[in-house]
Amino acid sequence: MSMLFPTRQITVDAALRDLAAGPTRAKLVAAQALGDVGPDDRARVRPALCAALADDAAAVRAEAAAALGEVGEAGGAVEPAVIAALVARLDDGDASVRQAAAIALGTLRAAGAFTALAAALREGPADLRFQAATSLAEIDPIAAFAPLAAALDDADPQVVGAVALALGATADARAPALLARVLDHADRGARFDAGYALGLLGDRRATPVLIAALTDGERDWDAVVALDRLGDREAAPALAALLDRRGTTPEVQARAAGALCAIDPGGAHDARARAHLVAALEARRLTVRGVAVEELARVGGPWALAPLAALARRRRGRDLADAIAQAEAAIRARAAGEPVPAPPEEA
Repeated sequence: MSMLFPTRQITVDAALRDLAAGPTRAKLVAAQALGDVGPDDRARVRPALCAALADDAAAVRAEAAAALGEVGEAGGAVEPAVIAALVARLDDGDASVRQAAAIALGTLRAAGAFTALAAALREGPADLRFQAATSLAEIDPIAAFAPLAAALDDADPQVVGAVALALGATADARAPALLARVLDHADRGARFDAGYALGLLGDRRATPVLIAALTDGERDWDAVVALDRLGDREAAPALAALLDRRGTTPEVQARAAGALCAIDPGGAHDARARAHLVAALEARRLTVRGVAVEELARVGGPWALAPLAALARRRRGRDLADAIAQAEAAIRARAAGEPVPAPPEEA
C-alpha cells in the first residue's frame, strides 16, 4: 500500500521505520500516514503508534494519539493495551497530547477509559476537562449524564459550554432542565452552547439565545441550524433579516432561507426565502451553490425544478451534478407524496 503526501510517497513499511527511528518531521509524516491505513493494516500499525506515544517530541505523541483513534474500531474492539496507552497520555505534560488522547478514546468509544475520563472531567486541567466531556458522551451517553451534570458548574466557561453540548448529546430527559440554567450564564459562548443543545432537543427556551447569535459571525451558522431544528415560527423575522444583513456570509444566508421555508411554509417570508434560494444557485462560489442545492433538496417544491435543471446544464453545475439529481428526486418524491430519504445529519 502507498499513500501520497505533499513531498513524497510513503509505504506502510517505510512509515513504520520512520516512526521508530526517523527525525521528528519524518515521524510526524509517518504517524499521519499510519492513521490513514486500510483495515488490513490497522492491527499491525497500532503497536508502533502506541510506542510513539512515549516519543520525546510532544507533536509526535499527539499525532500518534490521533492516529490511534483513526485505526481503532469503535466499541472497544481494539487491544486493551491501546486503551491503556491512551489513558496514560491523559496525564501528559503537553495539552495537545492530552486532548488528542481524549479525542481518540471518545472516537474508539473505549468503555475501559470511562472512569479515567470522568476523573479528568473532575480534576484535570481545563483543556482536558473540555474534551473529556465530549468523549464521555460518545463512550456511554447514559452513564455520562451524572458526571456531566456535576461538571455544569465548572469555573471555566469553555468547559461549561462543552459540558452543555455533551449533555444535549446524551438526550437524557433530565438534560433540558439543566441546560436551561446555563441560558443565563455570564459567558456568551456558554449561553450559546446551552441554547444550541436545547434547540437540537426541541426546547423553545433556546429561541431567544439562538436569535441573538444570528448576528455573531462565529456562531450564526450553528444558530440557524438549531433554529431550523427547533421549528419555532417566532424566529422567522430574525432569519428573514439575516438574508440582507451585511457581514453575513452567503452560505449562512442560503441556509437561513432554507430554514425559513421549513419553519414557516407559506408564511410572510416564504416567497422571499424561495427567491433567495433560487438566486443562490447563480452564485459565483461553489460553496454557496452547494448549500442552496442541499436546501432545495430538503425544502424545495416544484417551483425549484426549473432552476435546478438550468444549473445542471451549465458549467457551474458540473461539480454539483449528483447533488442536483438528488434534489430533483427529493422534490418529485415530495410532490408525489412518496417517502423522501432523510438528509445527512449536520455537524
